[in-house]
Amino acid sequence: MSKADYYEILEVAKTATGEEIKKAYHKLAMKYHPDRNAGDEKAEAKFKEINEAYEILKDEQKRAAYDRYGHAAFEQGGGANPFDFNFGGAGGFTDIFTEVFSEFMNGGKRASSATSGLDGDDLRYDVEINLLDAYNGVEKNISFNTTKACETCHGHGTKDGNPAPICPTCKGSGRVHHQHGFMIMENICPDCRGSGRKASEVCTDCHGNGFIKHKKELKIKIPAGVDDGTRIRVAGEGAAGIRGGKNGDLYVFVNVKAHKLYERRGFDLYAKIPVSMACAALGGCVEIPSVDGRKLELKIPLGTQNGHKLRIKGEGMPVLQSSAKGDLWIEVAVETPVNLTARQKELLEEFRTISGESNCQPEEKSFLDKIKDLFKAA
Repeated sequence: MSKADYYEILEVAKTATGEEIKKAYHKLAMKYHPDRNAGDEKAEAKFKEINEAYEILKDEQKRAAYDRYGHAAFEQGGGANPFDFNFGGAGGFTDIFTEVFSEFMNGGKRASSATSGLDGDDLRYDVEINLLDAYNGVEKNISFNTTKACETCHGHGTKDGNPAPICPTCKGSGRVHHQHGFMIMENICPDCRGSGRKASEVCTDCHGNGFIKHKKELKIKIPAGVDDGTRIRVAGEGAAGIRGGKNGDLYVFVNVKAHKLYERRGFDLYAKIPVSMACAALGGCVEIPSVDGRKLELKIPLGTQNGHKLRIKGEGMPVLQSSAKGDLWIEVAVETPVNLTARQKELLEEFRTISGESNCQPEEKSFLDKIKDLFKAA
């Protein structure tokens, strides 16, 4: 049976950069790590495949050899390999698990698997609020399924509740080395599954995992000014760490429901307000509600045209972590009257008669001037 392509294993293109390969490896290693897939042989086999592929593709020389000769470049006795790789000394190996679980989650600090444990998973929670909640800020009670450290064994997974002894197979490193021809591969320790510790008797409550399922309830504060899609990080409220590792974080994603009147654009609010033809022509005032229910007075200037935008300063959304606010923009929609009475029709006919070509209708006058110019050109 032929071996799977290393690029396909890491789910990257053959043109992927080194950084893209590294990110793909981190993502897959976290997903298939045996400590997160206890007893799943398929996940463990997949994890070994991922490590093997990354060991080759992360190195420029090895990757070049693989691109040219494929798996034959690394088979014992294969003469296709044009490079003489030096694996002497501890510096010849990449500390794969430290790279994933220390650099990726602990800011690059190198630590022993036997002492540091693994950090818990981050969790996501989606919460929906309305525009008024986003305007004022709100507190929400939420509940979600997660894990917590087993109280019986204090998170160690052992029957006596003490840290498990150092694994004799890997000497606490969580990794073992295998030689394939001239290639030396580093894989997860099969006895301790990468933890660096092996318990002779496991906790019966958590079955040696060190954590149990748990439904958590929290009160979270959503600040004034949040927008749709805002992500709020709640540190340490994610899944429990494994064997002494830190808890993950909870990420709350805020969804803001659409408002009946106002549309949000950044920190400004927009609305279209109907205004009578008489009010638009003569000027006047219109009362409109603010987001929080206050009455706002909108002044309509004399001769306001349809589509004209008016601004009310400081009546938009609050700016996050600031006392400032955006503005409220009102688009005027001038309404043509319908269902006129006989008297109303009479007055409008009289208005049309006396208007003539006066400047009382600037848009119409401008249009007529353009038509005259076109007739002259013809």
